[in-house]
Amino acid sequence: MSTTILAIESSCDETSASVCVDGKILSNFIANQAVHEQYGGVVPELASRAHMQHIVPVVDTALKTANTELSSVDAIAFTQSPGLIGSLLVGGQFAKSLALSLDKPLIAVHHMQAHVLANLIDDPQPNFPFLCLTVSGGHTQIVLCESPASMKVIGETIDDAAGEAFDKSAKILGLPYPGGPLIDKYAKEGDPNRFKFPEPQIPGLNFSFSGLKTSILYFLQNAGQSNLYKEEFTATEEEKQAFIQNNLADICASIQHRIVTILLNKVKKAAIETGIRDICLAGGVSANSGLRQAFTTIGEQYRWNTFIPAFQYCTDNAAMIAITGYYKYQAGQFADLSISASARANW
Repeated sequence: MSTTILAIESSCDETSASVCVDGKILSNFIANQAVHEQYGGVVPELASRAHMQHIVPVVDTALKTANTELSSVDAIAFTQSPGLIGSLLVGGQFAKSLALSLDKPLIAVHHMQAHVLANLIDDPQPNFPFLCLTVSGGHTQIVLCESPASMKVIGETIDDAAGEAFDKSAKILGLPYPGGPLIDKYAKEGDPNRFKFPEPQIPGLNFSFSGLKTSILYFLQNAGQSNLYKEEFTATEEEKQAFIQNNLADICASIQHRIVTILLNKVKKAAIETGIRDICLAGGVSANSGLRQAFTTIGEQYRWNTFIPAFQYCTDNAAMIAITGYYKYQAGQFADLSISASARANW
């Protein structure tokens, strides 16, 4: 018999629903929230309110696109953690209500595990065990995935995430929200070796981006005059803005280059230590064209088998919740209706 999963994702500011049948994604509908642009970042209260407005039409559209009736759904999967608590509550309560009314099993999904398993949506797929670099606005991790049900974080950021480094750098540059994609856009026209930013010396497989963000801040405040990237404040605001305007593409390319090299140097180290040659990329930042290209290039250099999800499965989406829900259904990993959303949760 076939297995049909209806999945709901509401961890941040995208309301998404997806239908998956026997591991194949039939629909993946996403409603975005433009309301946050004027505030320069996601406002949690506005996000949760928008989820309440969007969730019914989003689920309805996903079902209709997949030509599926609610009565034929075998289980309801939803993002249980981590994320904005108000946003998670909207999706979680809706999923629990559906499961209760339809008398269907409920499947709780960890958002970051779902990002990893997004690599199993399309062919070709990695062989187990594989390594996955998961990079988003809130997380930067290297995950050892031995099976859909067995994952272990072997490296993670000790402070800020790579996605935050992109967004905060964009904000310092005066770029509108969301700024990460704009850095990627301008970087395509710039010289990545024009400006040199330091690479943090963090032992093991962990990451750090707070020091890099500080060096970028001081570099721009000094209008590029300080080679030490330390606090000097020698430039006027007019000099700073002129420097940014005249060198924007090179600045963006240099920032992106450093973030990408920090990420890939750790992945290379993890591949050497584990001996694993199937390497995946996942998370919202995996949509960055510079990272995707560099990841593919280093894979060819070291003869890895590299895998990157399609763009629509990189950012927050319900298809990754659906594919994770499918494997959890196969393993009989169901949740009780008493389960609650969690802003932070261990793997």
